[in-house]
Amino acid sequence: MSKVVILVGSMRKGGNTDLLAESFAKGASKNNVVELISVADYNVNPCIGCNSCFTREGNQCFQNDKMSEIYDKLRTADIVVVASPVYFYGISAQLKAIIDRLHTPMRNEFRIKKLALLLVGAATLPELFDSIKLQYKLILNFFHLEDAGMVLARGVKDKGDIRETEALEEAYNLGLSIV
Repeated sequence: MSKVVILVGSMRKGGNTDLLAESFAKGASKNNVVELISVADYNVNPCIGCNSCFTREGNQCFQNDKMSEIYDKLRTADIVVVASPVYFYGISAQLKAIIDRLHTPMRNEFRIKKLALLLVGAATLPELFDSIKLQYKLILNFFHLEDAGMVLARGVKDKGDIRETEALEEAYNLGLSIV
């Protein structure tokens, strides 16, 4: 049984990204311990690139915000799932702030082996997710992580639109496949 941490990057509670992440979590919880972390619940400042975490005791960031709680959760995760709405061909700013704060030697203590990606976008362009998928692939390669899979939902703008797609079932099945 693995510990799965899902980073939910939407500030809109109950929106399409939340629904997609919850569907994945429902499937994954059949064989794993699952924790959802919503960026809407954590005030995390962006990384300023000062690199003080490389010299501070415990590699702690000097910023006193909720990122320390997220570090604690990620430290025990086996699998991380990144779930985000797509804004201007990128993940949400709040989720990006959390990911950027992983620029710390502390991440070497993490036992994460797999990464999955859940994305929701209003546009229907075929290349809508390409830039995020490229970053995802680079992260997989750099950290030697296994790709646990992706669910990409296009054409979902208004709250609940995702219910009219097959994405929720795909996310549930992907979650179910996680071991």
